[in-house]
Amino acid sequence: MELRSRDHRNSWRNAEITITNLSSEPGVEGLVINLHDTTRQKAVESQLATRAFFRFPDDPAQSGAVAGPHQAVYIKRESTRGLGHHLGDALLVETARRLKECIRPADTVARLGGDEFVILTDELAGDATAETVRLAQRVLERLEQPYSLAGKEYFISASVGIAFADMTDKMFDGDALLRDADVAMYRAKSGGKGRCVVFDADMRTEAIRRMELETELRQAITRNQLRVHFQPIVELASGDFNEVEALVRWQHPLLGLVPPDDFIPIAEESGLIIPLGRWVLNEACRQVAVWQKRLSSDAPLRLSVNLSPRQFEHPQLVNDVERVLQDSGLFPGSLNLEVTEGMIMRNPELSVRTLQSLKALDVRIALDDFGTGYSSLSYLRMFPLDVLKVDRSFVKGIGENAEDDAIVRAIISLSDSLGLAVIAEGVETEEQARILRDWSCDKAQGFLFGRAVSARELADRLRLPDDVEVAAATELSIL
Repeated sequence: MELRSRDHRNSWRNAEITITNLSSEPGVEGLVINLHDTTRQKAVESQLATRAFFRFPDDPAQSGAVAGPHQAVYIKRESTRGLGHHLGDALLVETARRLKECIRPADTVARLGGDEFVILTDELAGDATAETVRLAQRVLERLEQPYSLAGKEYFISASVGIAFADMTDKMFDGDALLRDADVAMYRAKSGGKGRCVVFDADMRTEAIRRMELETELRQAITRNQLRVHFQPIVELASGDFNEVEALVRWQHPLLGLVPPDDFIPIAEESGLIIPLGRWVLNEACRQVAVWQKRLSSDAPLRLSVNLSPRQFEHPQLVNDVERVLQDSGLFPGSLNLEVTEGMIMRNPELSVRTLQSLKALDVRIALDDFGTGYSSLSYLRMFPLDVLKVDRSFVKGIGENAEDDAIVRAIISLSDSLGLAVIAEGVETEEQARILRDWSCDKAQGFLFGRAVSARELADRLRLPDDVEVAAATELSIL
């Protein structure tokens, strides 16, 4: 069902409510009510209904519109929430200016809301698909150039989806054209930044599945189907296992173990990543703190936890981390938080302040997937980092690909000169481990040393007694 009500600012809010009867479920024995904010979606639908640009005419000839094939180019920038209103507005104006530079006089560009834009083109000379892809590439190139705002440079990437429709077709549906372009855009986004994808019919099925998966993810949260698993990280020189990375897993009752790549992007887009990320941090710290107290070692077991882009930009992040450290009893200085280059480069100045605040809590900062983004020495020196994690795409080819060898050796050498530790990801063979050891890489993780396993399985590897294997799980709520 749908609900419309006023918020504390007396503004109208829309919501979609799903009620699930779990009266027979042990531990629940009642109704589970999921409330999903649809205010933005309703606002977009209202725009589509009122803007002349989106009111596709029944008779193009009489309206003056150009009949025949039309292309929708759907553009989504990276989120600019962390920039604040003033810089965000300035970036919006500059984005609009750049988009207008990319189009012809007959084309139309509009903002759908937030960080989403659409370009509508009519008949193009020659191969319409190729011409539209070229337009999309121009858009990506212009949007990814640095933005000079308030005396600083900002880098914002984008993703583009393309869809086609013919206005002379009796079945033509303008809203469907936009939806198809939107679906293609999300396919592009899931493949990495700076990509463009052309819609095909299979994507519609995939989009429906994504919506179903989001609903199921919300139910998974209320039904405690999510688990924290731990992957070992070892010292290459000694082979000692003294660090773990916490990774969330979804045990679906019908699908089995759902891969993180399938549900983490959905959690990020829907905002569920905030409570989910907070819960993972809390659960992982509580569990490792239990193990630390029972392990006899001069160097306590370390814990690494990934931060998502939304988490990193959330104003309560530092307070959340401080509270979890206090409540869990995790040993001081034993938590690593992992960020990516793309996250910290959205707003470098704000990122530096956030990282410094985390460092003040005795938290170490690891730069994940290093080598796949900006990888600039000046950026490395700008941020208060402790660890570089070499992306698995480079580790995979060492010993067989001269270019990968050169990249990995350069990263290790650079880290050494900057006083940073190095962790190689995705190590799967003894030969890869030997080469990394010879190159003085500090640590490694991957299937060679162990997959991510449950707390109970890892406790067996740590040889802990049964009574301290697993800390009691806390409840995860989306409210």
